[in-house]
Amino acid sequence: MKRILCMGLTSWLCFSAIAQTSLCISTDKTTSLIFPFAIRHVDRGTQSVLAQQVKDVPTILLIKANTKDFAETNLSVVTEDGSLYSFLVCYDSKPAVWVYHLPVNRKASLATYATGILDNSKTINGIKDKKWNIESAIKGIYIKDDIMYYQLSLDNVSPIDYNIELIRFYISDKKKSKRTAVQENELKPLYVAGNISLVPAKSASVIVVALDKFTIPDAKYLGVQIMEKNGGRHLFMKLNNRKLLQAVALPDLK
Repeated sequence: MKRILCMGLTSWLCFSAIAQTSLCISTDKTTSLIFPFAIRHVDRGTQSVLAQQVKDVPTILLIKANTKDFAETNLSVVTEDGSLYSFLVCYDSKPAVWVYHLPVNRKASLATYATGILDNSKTINGIKDKKWNIESAIKGIYIKDDIMYYQLSLDNVSPIDYNIELIRFYISDKKKSKRTAVQENELKPLYVAGNISLVPAKSASVIVVALDKFTIPDAKYLGVQIMEKNGGRHLFMKLNNRKLLQAVALPDLK
């Protein structure tokens, strides 16, 4: 697991912006911004805003007004999970709030984990399908908090490009009864990393799909369906709980 487990995700910045926050500061008192992850970069719109990181606590930024009654400006902060926090900053001699606790940017965290998993080595075997020189496989399953990440490989050894129409995850009944319809519960991806449109001829591609955490009842299975656009090289893989329980736990973002 080259990127996620060995590098601790420190080099992966996705720069997903979180909603802009308005804050007012004064020259007399310090305002504290507390972020969920360590601060990587701070950019002030003007020198009217003083900003200082706390050396021993990398998640806290202290800000103060350098001059009174300055024109509205902005402040941007990038944290280690890849989130970009944007603030509109104004002057107020008596601000109503002195401490701001900033929320986790969930989308940025998903993107950071998913992207970091792309080139990880295989951690799981036996989940694959092959048709007309196109092979698919689940190379790894990972979990962090309530999110599971599926590392999917597509190998195209044919001389014809493989255009992907869809990649579908769903839970379905194992047994099909003539009297009852098959129950399928489609799972909506929270985030997808990698090229999900094309696998060129004589090449391979890796895709990571993030889904909400789940387990599979004994009478059901997890189906992974990959369909070729304007073609017939459709692929299908099936997983049960035994495979899901081989999921590798991911570390915290640092």
